Amino acid sequence: MKAATRDWIEKAEADHLAAVDLARRRKLPLHDMVCFHCQQSAEKYLKARLEEAGIHFPKTHDLEAILALALTVEPLWSALLPAARRLKPFGVLIRYPGNDASKAQARRALTDAKAIREEVRLSLGLKV
Repeated sequence: MKAATRDWIEKAEADHLAAVDLARRRKLPLHDMVCFHCQQSAEKYLKARLEEAGIHFPKTHDLEAILALALTVEPLWSALLPAARRLKPFGVLIRYPGNDASKAQARRALTDAKAIREEVRLSLGLKV
């Protein structure tokens, strides 16, 4: 595995762990932050797969665009498109006033991010 791929994986896993830890909070829940870190984890995991495949990707938070590039090497990942669509708004919009995530959205974001994480880790030969 390329060193740059490992770097993306480390960053992606940090976001994954942050989302999981934040989701466990009972007092003063931070649903927005759970959703944000889920999106960030999914984005970085997809970029790790692109890095490993040698596919150039733009600086973007658009999970659908990133996933579209990954489909050139992982065509079965088209099944992840609904998850990418649901996570997409949490990359930027959730960070601004007037855009609040619910507990249900945070739970769904965790499920979606975990699905993307598992597929990428399997593809790269990493433990899930």
